[in-house]
Amino acid sequence: MNQQPEFGVIFDMDGVLVDSYAAHFITWRDSCRRHGRDCSEAEFLVGFGRTSREFIRDTWVNPPDDDWIAAFDAEKEQRYRDHIAHSFPAMPGARELILALHAAGIPMAIGSSGPPANVQDIVRHLQVEQQISVRISGADVERGKPHPDVFLKAAAGIGIPPARCVVLEDAPVGVEAALAAGMKCLGVVSAGRTPDQLQHAHQQVADNLLSVTVELLRSLTASAH
Repeated sequence: MNQQPEFGVIFDMDGVLVDSYAAHFITWRDSCRRHGRDCSEAEFLVGFGRTSREFIRDTWVNPPDDDWIAAFDAEKEQRYRDHIAHSFPAMPGARELILALHAAGIPMAIGSSGPPANVQDIVRHLQVEQQISVRISGADVERGKPHPDVFLKAAAGIGIPPARCVVLEDAPVGVEAALAAGMKCLGVVSAGRTPDQLQHAHQQVADNLLSVTVELLRSLTASAH
């Protein structure tokens, strides 16, 4: 019988695998303006890391119906994908870390609030389709972050108990979701974030994944065995 892998890794996507802050803000702001509403960067920051549908419902003065929200979301995300297609902003060290984990036999998943098309695009741009086959998006769960659903579903997909999973996250709501799932969390202090916002993560790295190793992630999960 094959021995179960010692731990599993779940990647958030935006701000972890892709340095997408600027692209998301520009396309969110422009999409809002097309619908007669200004969106400040401060307001954008509050919702960055959540699903667009939840952010719209919570911040619009008169929340539109589900069909309008779905249409807005589709328009905005298509603009985002078009924006990054010309110069893909891969997070430094992301692909190298994924390849190192794969070589070490560590199962991986993506647990993102973004739509499936975004997840597929990022995996394709990073050229890691074979290494990460479990990809959970905001469309796969009823409740987005800070609820733990997306990470619990990702852990089930790779067959690793939550207590032996480590999540890489850049958003406060994502850190909260990881902890609610009973997982370890490595906070990535990416664009638009501060260390204080991620203070509840078990450990932090700044700006990129170049310093993240298989050994570091193993050490985070060791105490959970």
